[in-house]
This record gives sequence, C-alpha cells and structure tokens, in this order.
Amino acid sequence: MNLTNEEKQSLIDLANEARKRAYAPYSNYPVGAALRTRNGHFYSGVNVENAAYPQTMCAERVAIFKAVSEGEIEFDVIAVVTNNGGSPCGGCRQVMAEFGLDTIVLIADGDGKLKKEMTVADLLPEAFTPKHLL
Repeated sequence: MNLTNEEKQSLIDLANEARKRAYAPYSNYPVGAALRTRNGHFYSGVNVENAAYPQTMCAERVAIFKAVSEGEIEFDVIAVVTNNGGSPCGGCRQVMAEFGLDTIVLIADGDGKLKKEMTVADLLPEAFTPKHLL
C-alpha cells in the first residue's frame, strides 16, 4: 500500500492530538495512536497508566481494541506518536501482529515529524500469529 505524505501526516496529526488526552501521571510519557482500517474508519488511542503499573494500557492497543469493539479487524496503517519517537512495546507489537503483519506503522515525535516507517512484520520478525495455532 502506498500512502501519500499528506495521508501519513494526517494520521500522525490525529495521533499527536489524541496524545494530549493521555493519562500518564507516573511516567510523564504521553503516547497517542491513530489507526486507519481498510474500511477507511479511524480510531485513536492514548496510554492510560495505573498506580498498579501492570494494569497500564498502551495507546496502540487502545486504538486497536476500540476498532475491534466496533467490528473492524483489518487495518491499513497505525501512527504512534511519543515525545521522542519511541517504538511500540513488545505487547503492542504482538497485538498488531494478530491483525496483520502487513499493517504499516508510522512512528513520529511530539513535533509531528515522521521518524520511522515500517510494517508490523519489520517490528516483530518471526511473529507468532493465528496460523501457528492450526
């Protein structure tokens, strides 16, 4: 899939806007994500921290779970924005792999600058996917 620079920037901007709503009182590391489904719908997510740290939820998973809860399971692209262009955690990579290794991942910094572009397969080589359960 080829994305125009305008499409990429629009998704990054959506994730960066969502990032303002992150609940990150412990790490002070707000993360925003914006997901586009193959049907052309958009879902955003933010990280939601918790005093019981393992209960924290990452922005990428929030966006994906919102989409799934609305019946969407096929994704084109997800943008992830952090202050410094940080990469998705292992748990998020695994959740992304569940829904397609060809999904494009855009990683941007808090200024909205695209730092990296890759696929989920690039992020999680030799991913364990549903086909392994057959």
